[in-house]
Amino acid sequence: MQPVTLPMIIQGGMGAGVSDWRLANAVSCAGQLGVVSGTALDTILIRRLQDGDVGGHMRRAMAQFPIPAVAERILTTYFNASGRQAGESYALLPLFKAEMNVERQQLLMLSSFVEVYLAKEGHTGPVGMNLLTKIQQPNLATLYGAMLAGVDAVLMGAGIPREFPVALDALAEHRVATSAFDVEGMPAGETTHITFDPAVHWEVTPSTLHRPLFLPIIASNSLATVMARKSGGRVDGFIIEGPTAGGHNAPPRGQPQFNERGEPIYGPRDQVDLAKMRELGLPFWLAGGKGSPEGLRQALAEGAAGIQVGTLFAYCEESGHAANLKASVISAAARNAVDVITDPRASPTGFPFKVVNWDENPADWEHRERICDLGYLRSAYHGPDGKIRFRCASEPIDTYLSKGGNGEETEGRKCLCNALMANIGLEQLRDDGKVEPPLLTSGDDLKLMGAYLDGRSSYSAADVVAYLLDSDEQGAQATYRGSAQEVL
Repeated sequence: MQPVTLPMIIQGGMGAGVSDWRLANAVSCAGQLGVVSGTALDTILIRRLQDGDVGGHMRRAMAQFPIPAVAERILTTYFNASGRQAGESYALLPLFKAEMNVERQQLLMLSSFVEVYLAKEGHTGPVGMNLLTKIQQPNLATLYGAMLAGVDAVLMGAGIPREFPVALDALAEHRVATSAFDVEGMPAGETTHITFDPAVHWEVTPSTLHRPLFLPIIASNSLATVMARKSGGRVDGFIIEGPTAGGHNAPPRGQPQFNERGEPIYGPRDQVDLAKMRELGLPFWLAGGKGSPEGLRQALAEGAAGIQVGTLFAYCEESGHAANLKASVISAAARNAVDVITDPRASPTGFPFKVVNWDENPADWEHRERICDLGYLRSAYHGPDGKIRFRCASEPIDTYLSKGGNGEETEGRKCLCNALMANIGLEQLRDDGKVEPPLLTSGDDLKLMGAYLDGRSSYSAADVVAYLLDSDEQGAQATYRGSAQEVL
């Protein structure tokens, strides 16, 4: 087996739409692994189309989708050449049901194809996609669309993505793939799963697809061992994410404890033993608090192939954050007027979630009306009528209670789906004339960004790569000799 050249820097897959095709393209052009977020891409695509597809990028990529009728149907339904009029809300997609119809699967396939196609356009570098295991229903169709566009790596966290190495093998050969479907309250002995059959989308099945690398995001040695030895398919490496990383964090192990700010306290049991990771014989990257030249050098010294970096990329010129929010946070960081809170209650998933607070924060969560009209973070439950239904701890409280939910679960919850759309300038306009407020997430490194900015008000993805690969590391390569295929 020839040495496999691996990237030292993996750009974080920040969703929804922060790690968009522009950012991933820029990072890949800089010689590292650019990553697009796969979260809510169907909603993001149709909102871009409703806004007139500025620059024509969506339509350019859609024209390359190998099932033209699908692209034509979505264009006819959602494209508005003149964009939305003042006071006009975005059209919504139907919420997911327990069984997804072919048309919705195809929209997921198309949206992920578009994002990966554009991320790979104009260069030969690798591109990855990041998915949340917790958002179960869209994942298989989203992966298949990404593979149709030639995605090179798949990163998955926020849960245990045990079935996905085998699923990737199946999707590459256009075979039926399955994944877990967690349904609360299922009768004893009954299980559910999600099935995706590529064959229903083709009149003539195409040739075998490239099977991407699979890099699960883990926070414990036990999960790494399970994934490496018991997943049933090939795992190519790991992203080891610490509790200082942005977005959703793994909860602390043991009895919950909180500091004076109400944040969960992490201890020695939450630290991954890197010696044991090295024994698994697979490459790994360290994430969370490593976004500096010193962090990279430390990671390499500990046997890592490199680092995953999110926060610095999140506010660069190419990231998907709305320009006004990006500028506001950068300005606050330069004044040391930014904070990051690990909120144990914000996310309806139950995972701790990093929330950015700064002195110009426009969010008005105290007066936001609860609504759940995107539904990506809903939980499935077995209804009294025997049907699979859905609820979300961030939806209207009376609605949640009527579905058998526990009222305590609603306390402190925020609608992340709509907030994440607002973060990238695709906020919904409500009937009362208000727009959805943003809720930014970043790693703890955001509080240290002022030193990196050094007086600048903006910077590029290439600037971040050059900063991380300082003079001691420029041009360095990390190689791994083992079972991984040479695809990067």
